[in-house]
Amino acid sequence: MKHNVFIILRCVLISNILISITSYSRDNVSRQDTVIFDASWTVANPLNFNCLVPGTRRSQGMHQAVWEPLFILNYETGQIESWLGESFVPNQNLDTWTLTIRRGVLWADGETFNADDVVMTINLLLNDESQSLNDAANMQQWVDSVQKIDDLTVQFNLREPNPRFQLDYFSVRVGSSVVILPEHVWKDRDPFTFDFYDPEKGWPLGTGPYRLVNASENEFVYDKRETWWGAEVGFEDMPVPKRLIWIVTGSEENRSMLAIDSQLDSLSDITLGAFEAIQAMNPNIISWQSQMPYIWLDPCPRQLSVNHQIEPWSQPDMRRALSLLIDRQQVVEIAYEGTSVSSKTIFVQYKTMKPYIEAIQHLWIDPESNVAVGQALIESHGWELNTDGFYDKGGKELSLDIQTWEPAIEKRRIAEVVVEQLRTAGINATTRAIAGSTWDENKAFGNFEAVLDWDACGSVNEPWFSMNRYTKQFYRPIGKRTPGNNNFVRWSGNQADKYSEIVERIGILPLNDSAIKPLVVEAMEIFMNQQVVIPITQARKLVPFDTTYWTGWPTAENNFNHPATWWMSTHQIIHRLRKSHH
Repeated sequence: MKHNVFIILRCVLISNILISITSYSRDNVSRQDTVIFDASWTVANPLNFNCLVPGTRRSQGMHQAVWEPLFILNYETGQIESWLGESFVPNQNLDTWTLTIRRGVLWADGETFNADDVVMTINLLLNDESQSLNDAANMQQWVDSVQKIDDLTVQFNLREPNPRFQLDYFSVRVGSSVVILPEHVWKDRDPFTFDFYDPEKGWPLGTGPYRLVNASENEFVYDKRETWWGAEVGFEDMPVPKRLIWIVTGSEENRSMLAIDSQLDSLSDITLGAFEAIQAMNPNIISWQSQMPYIWLDPCPRQLSVNHQIEPWSQPDMRRALSLLIDRQQVVEIAYEGTSVSSKTIFVQYKTMKPYIEAIQHLWIDPESNVAVGQALIESHGWELNTDGFYDKGGKELSLDIQTWEPAIEKRRIAEVVVEQLRTAGINATTRAIAGSTWDENKAFGNFEAVLDWDACGSVNEPWFSMNRYTKQFYRPIGKRTPGNNNFVRWSGNQADKYSEIVERIGILPLNDSAIKPLVVEAMEIFMNQQVVIPITQARKLVPFDTTYWTGWPTAENNFNHPATWWMSTHQIIHRLRKSHH
């Protein structure tokens, strides 16, 4: 396998990886002063920086270098660390939360970051009747009103008690958080159409130490500002890198060639074979773990999700049959080259989730397939194998079209293995890769039969968040946008109603309350009996860093936080980078 990757890397023509890297020396900023990140996928509308609109990307550098979070969850310590926010505390009933903003925070144009910005941002989301803006549905689920107490204090009045309010929406629990927008820019703007882009006015702007200087479909360049509030108030020193670049690398072969030549300092997820080949030719490449399997466990397990509104997948028996036909251990061995594990439930298998996962041990998924039982379920619904080896009923062949996200080689590899397993068992399955913006829209509007996704993602230290994503409040018919990719499988009916009522009860209980576990068991028995989604594997991330120019990257030994450089918590990584002395 390793030999094959070597051959691929050596044979790829340089003309196939022509990516704009000439900006390294633009304005006399050297390569030694520049950090280059892998952006993975083309940004369809690179000049739209309205982070409220679905489909607008944040991880091309904006929420890593320009937009700063209020707080950051430290995965290694379990603590919520302050950033723009100083504290966020609830009352005794957990239905009123008071945010205190750090004194001295400034927007890049010199305006003060204060309570007006927070109140305006939250009210924009509360006033979105369509619930289509990012985070609108979440805010409307919990927030009754938000009010300014003084310039640095904001009070959130909730509809019901919520012990997770800070963690879930303002602490980079997974990926990002609610982005607070500048009131002096956004006031009276249409949040659905404003693109927040005007270089002459300094837009887009944030509170971070970098500013956008160039944006295209394949490259985003950010230069360090002369001043930054954090350095002025003694919160953090100015970061060392003078320039940050996110470039779209495309295929794994392109990414690998750039890494071998030290033209990428941070890579997004790659396969084991590619990593070993890169490391063999560039000894300065490191990863989260220094030994096999090298990986970091991402909090978003992989799963197969089918559209409940499309026949015959509206029937729980048929969804259970799909689950039974999948050999997860084979997926691990082939798609992951042995670097991941099969999922037991919908939850990430972190130590903090262990009590809840063990509470539903009777619902754990067998890592091996049970083809005979799966086929029996299909046949009980009147399907019969035809001469081509596929199930047929009334002249219609049983098929399944599985969409995957084009930039993600991991998901594509999983889907390819699953497709072969389903075809062998009698389902005429196919898979196709879908471009980023279309992928998001297809899920949101129900334009799919099945997807290989990660959308039970959310819970990292308690079960409610992931469970809440499939509650009835998020149901929309095909053709209507589901809020925040929640319940995009469009599960509905009496069992969905019962499940939703239990999850709602869990949501208002204090963290670690003794009543949570039995309620999780009750709700997950319904969920798994209905086979709402089909868990497959845990999500491992093999994320290489190049120490040729920069050191200080997060590793299992240098574990100030996790290594996901596409998350909003990347601010912590950038501030810890130091020039290498290789």
